[in-house]
Amino acid sequence: MREPSSEKTAAPQAQRILVIEDDVELCQLLTSYLLHDGFQIVAVHNGIEGLGLALSGGFALVILDLMLPAMEGAEVLSRIRQRSSVPVIMLSARGEDTDRIRGLEGGADDYVPKPFNPRELSARIHSVLRRVSTVSNTTAGPSPGRMLIADVELDPGSRSVRRGGQPVDLTSVEFDLLESFFKAAGRVIAREELTRAVLGRELSPLDRSIDVHVSNVRRKLGPAPDGGERIKAVRGVGYLYVMPS
Repeated sequence: MREPSSEKTAAPQAQRILVIEDDVELCQLLTSYLLHDGFQIVAVHNGIEGLGLALSGGFALVILDLMLPAMEGAEVLSRIRQRSSVPVIMLSARGEDTDRIRGLEGGADDYVPKPFNPRELSARIHSVLRRVSTVSNTTAGPSPGRMLIADVELDPGSRSVRRGGQPVDLTSVEFDLLESFFKAAGRVIAREELTRAVLGRELSPLDRSIDVHVSNVRRKLGPAPDGGERIKAVRGVGYLYVMPS
């Protein structure tokens, strides 16, 4: 088993990022680039070792490759999500929609297909960390009022959701998405607006990440009490959270 590689020259207050990637040269490239971007990097090259470190609680974010030896990335992500809410950005050489959907449905915060520009990955990292920081600052303050639409109750203070009195397990991204829908219930929200509000970045061509997150929320909430859709797609525009009649 390889020993984790860590850059010792990063600033003491630098945020630590865990890279789980079997391509050693890519790890070295990311380490060099992200170190100059103000992060401290720890890189490991197999899924089992990466999982243990990801669950240690010492990292601000995890960059996780989909194809890994010992334990594939999808399984690593599943086990991380069972025990931790640490942000995860998935990487994969396979850029098909099925792989992207697989990662996002498993609870990844974002997905970057290979090959990629390190600057793009850095921008995604900063976007995810800004969102997480905003969430932390919000939950540290006074708890705002709960919101209720039909049988779904959303509590911004505890960042919890209940449907019919039963808890609904949402990822951090999914909670932010549902909160955006609640605040604009009855109004169509453009995909571009949702991407900025929830993922903290601009919508790029062929980017379906926000659509997968919407699909996850739909699936977890299930149909409305009257059997209809809670979230309707408005073709060519975005989505609408339906207000009960």
